[in-house]
Amino acid sequence: MSKSKDSQCKSIAKYEKIALDIAYSIYNDEWKVGDMVKGRSTLAGKYSVSPETIRRALKLLEELKVVSVIDKKGILIQSKEAANTFIKEYKTKDRILTLREDITNLIEEKNIIEETIVNRLDDIIEQAMILRNIGIIYPLELKISKNSHIVGKSIGEVKFWEYTGATIIGIHRCGHLYLSPGPKLIFYPNDIVFYVGNAANISEKVNRFVNG
Repeated sequence: MSKSKDSQCKSIAKYEKIALDIAYSIYNDEWKVGDMVKGRSTLAGKYSVSPETIRRALKLLEELKVVSVIDKKGILIQSKEAANTFIKEYKTKDRILTLREDITNLIEEKNIIEETIVNRLDDIIEQAMILRNIGIIYPLELKISKNSHIVGKSIGEVKFWEYTGATIIGIHRCGHLYLSPGPKLIFYPNDIVFYVGNAANISEKVNRFVNG
């Protein structure tokens, strides 16, 4: 097959590729309507496949009225228009399969990224524990309850720092870690807020402010 034909065949079965190649031959007038093409064994040799594979390819074309298989005579070319319709249908099929493959790859990449983020979060927590042990300021965390008054509001809107004295350094939500969130980020139920602060009772102040 030509390079242009191969580009249309990458996601379909062998017998479908052969049927598509035959359809291209008819559409490009290599085989004209009314021609009688030699039998299955000749085509099997041309494409280096079994006669059964050729039979399936011809059956597919015969169902779509592209060719007609006549016993002991050969293959009658019936319709150039039907061949063109067949080609267009398989272009669409190939496009859908390609899009599906792209989506699958994107999902896999997304899962890898999310796993990496969770691992980085674990690293942050591990480093926080180390810093705690050597007396350096470390991040605390708090889960936002569904009844919290800050749910649905932004960091800037609730004036988090003004009321608690704590600085938010990250928010963990549904497997995603948002580091250094800006004032426009909205709080949601079950968000885990990572924050730092110097006050001795900072944890109590934050918990009281967030969950009442």
